[in-house]
Amino acid sequence: MSQNIFEYAPAPESRAVVDIKPSYGLFIDGEFVDGRGASFKTVNPATEETLAEVAEANEADVDLAVKAARKAFRGWSRMPGAERAKYLYRIARIIQERARELAVLESIDNGKPIKESRDVDVPLVAAHFFYYAGWADKLDYAGLGPNPQPYGVAGQVIPWNFPLLMLSWKIAPALAAGNTVVLKPAETTPLTALLFAEICQQADLPAGVVNIVTGAGLTGQALVAHDDVDKVAFTGSTEVGKAIARAIAGTRKKATLELGGKAANIVFDDAPIDQAVEGIVGGIFFNQGHVCCAGSRLLIQESVAEEVLGKLKRRMSTLRVGDPLDKNTDIGAINSSEQLAKIRELSEVGATEGAERWSPECELPSSGYWFPPTVFTGVTQAHRIAREEIFGPVLSVLTFRTPSEAVEKANNTPFGLSAGVWTEKGSRILHMADQLKAGVVWANTFNKFDPTSPFGGYKESGYGREGGRQGLTAYLRGSEA
Repeated sequence: MSQNIFEYAPAPESRAVVDIKPSYGLFIDGEFVDGRGASFKTVNPATEETLAEVAEANEADVDLAVKAARKAFRGWSRMPGAERAKYLYRIARIIQERARELAVLESIDNGKPIKESRDVDVPLVAAHFFYYAGWADKLDYAGLGPNPQPYGVAGQVIPWNFPLLMLSWKIAPALAAGNTVVLKPAETTPLTALLFAEICQQADLPAGVVNIVTGAGLTGQALVAHDDVDKVAFTGSTEVGKAIARAIAGTRKKATLELGGKAANIVFDDAPIDQAVEGIVGGIFFNQGHVCCAGSRLLIQESVAEEVLGKLKRRMSTLRVGDPLDKNTDIGAINSSEQLAKIRELSEVGATEGAERWSPECELPSSGYWFPPTVFTGVTQAHRIAREEIFGPVLSVLTFRTPSEAVEKANNTPFGLSAGVWTEKGSRILHMADQLKAGVVWANTFNKFDPTSPFGGYKESGYGREGGRQGLTAYLRGSEA
């Protein structure tokens, strides 16, 4: 039987649904304005083509945005919760109406497969706004006592791996609680945040409630350091998170930090192997491995290691790498040349240190930033690929004999964001969840998210929670505080 019998014909999504402007300014006080600083280019990582010129906000621009947010805070925070909820509901509905446009733009600017942005990211974005709209008039029941109060102006800095989803995680609870926002998207993926600014205009959101300043690290530093910012929320690298914690130490500012991870995905000998293999693939190759909570360390019980690895390699051989806008694509483009260089460097280190490297045969496009799905076996705790966050489609495989050994190996990391457990025994799931030092432990699944469920880490994976009631209280102070 021919291997090509199940080949799919190309099924590209149309770019015509998206209107990318040649240049973009900043969104301040309800209007798009020119920045006072320089500009930068945002690039399609699948083709390396320049998509648009984007304003880079300097300190003066950030100051204008914070002043606009402070001015708007007085009216927004005093607005009845039911009225704030109407705006959040309106935004959620517009996101649903413009879902195809948002998904295509996210895939073009980020490099992720359209089936992920279409079926995962955008629906979750709308769900977060719907969920927190429901909370806006129920803040007395958030667990902080009667009449909790918003902090004020929230400075929010989001990463490039889930640009629109991280925006919703930050903005939706902040607005529901009565705060106003200045948000800085990542410099490589600003376009969906700027489209969200248009959605805010379409929803008639009061001017200044949401402000978006684009730029790189210096823009984020200016926002975090601004004296009139009351709450900082950051998702990104542990290194930058530590710098933010140092910058706000000794100030009145509150912070939520969701940082790096090196999650263990643990497969016991009684696990449903085929289901576990799908979970392994989704855990590390979803979004090209650009996931803080990716299951980048696979721990397999020795007695089933050969079987699991055999099925895993067969499954990896079916993954399609290529055009992010093709509906058949499983693994899209790496987000930037800088990230690709890091993935390559750590992968070379893994091979040099003696781990066995394997990738399925796949033809990578000639232009753009690409890396094949890769698995390393023979990995030990001492290998850098077992300790450092690669943030790409690279899986390190270790083995264990007993549950206690699995716990010890899983916890042997400075990170503590997530973990996965695969077993048929409910008691073992509960025992492992109790022992693992991770903010989220998935049982017989991986990378499952819901707006009602809190997410966050321990140790160098940060502190605070996003999602659920806990994500709301991160933007509220008790009435006695």
